Amino acid sequence: MGKKNVKVGDEVQNKQVIFKDYVTGSPKESDFHITTCTTKLQVPQGSNAVLVKNLYLSCDPVMQFQMRKMEDPLSGYIYYVPGSPINGFGVAKVLDSGHAEFSAGDLVWGTTSWEEYSLIQNPEQLKKIHHTDVPLTHYTGILGMPGITAYAAIYEVGVPKKGECVFISAASGAVGQIAGQFAKLLGCYVVGSAGTQQKINLLKNKFGFDDAFNYKQEPDLDAALKRCCPEGIDFYLDHVGGKMLDAVLLNMKVHGRIAICGMISQYNLDEPELLRNVMLLALKRLTVKGFTHRDHHHLYPKILELVLPYIRDKKIFYVEDIVEGLENGPAALVGLFTGRNFGKQILALPPQ
Repeated sequence: MGKKNVKVGDEVQNKQVIFKDYVTGSPKESDFHITTCTTKLQVPQGSNAVLVKNLYLSCDPVMQFQMRKMEDPLSGYIYYVPGSPINGFGVAKVLDSGHAEFSAGDLVWGTTSWEEYSLIQNPEQLKKIHHTDVPLTHYTGILGMPGITAYAAIYEVGVPKKGECVFISAASGAVGQIAGQFAKLLGCYVVGSAGTQQKINLLKNKFGFDDAFNYKQEPDLDAALKRCCPEGIDFYLDHVGGKMLDAVLLNMKVHGRIAICGMISQYNLDEPELLRNVMLLALKRLTVKGFTHRDHHHLYPKILELVLPYIRDKKIFYVEDIVEGLENGPAALVGLFTGRNFGKQILALPPQ
């Protein structure tokens, strides 16, 4: 017999992924442990919180920063507390609500904890899901934070024009695959880099990139970029930093633009790699802008208006790597930093 359906007011076993202690260097599976506590499925009287059943949890590179003990914490980031569940973006179903904007049965996406059931104390950050004719998993990716990031990169920050050369590092990842397809739809020549031949094939055969290369197989990144972008790069979307960014500077066109939303190659180094070609920023009159999704959530209705028809008409594809069960969450999250994932990494939880 299957589990009986739970209802508001029930006490249930709630499996959680607990953060053990602050991390230095690369995170490991042993930095987390799985536990189970008892949770009452009810919003406390007088609270405006929302109680949810988590359905899908998002694994994102930024979560590594949240594992560190920061002497000077960055504004807008929620740092993990040792002994408590980690958190991140996820898709959930509302079971009980003390907030006027949410009702039992609503599907939402936003920040939630890595556990089966979460009491969300700041529900104003949640977004209701109104379009369920597309996979719910997409709200951790193309219709969630990575989608907002990719839209901002192409339509707000870089603004590439038809015929321009766009280069994207970590191009098969959660943001890169969307940004590359946006650029193709604008008529750009799009090149990407990734870390396996399987990912290169995905870029060229599934996402329509004009060219791509496996950076792990290239002894000379400058030569690889000159081969793929012989006339130079107009716009570079940087997810990796380090040696790739240094090589890109050699290949940027005069008045080119660089948008930086990540530097995953630098996250686990004791000392960041030095950039040797920084003088080219001046000589080539380059524009460099750092950005994150945080400044662009007000554009979300506009993003849905653009992206939903593309998904429905199969003009944009989105590849997801779905792992099942909270107990497999730490391995999935840690795998992001070695490129073990194939597409957007998602953790699926059993339904209620």
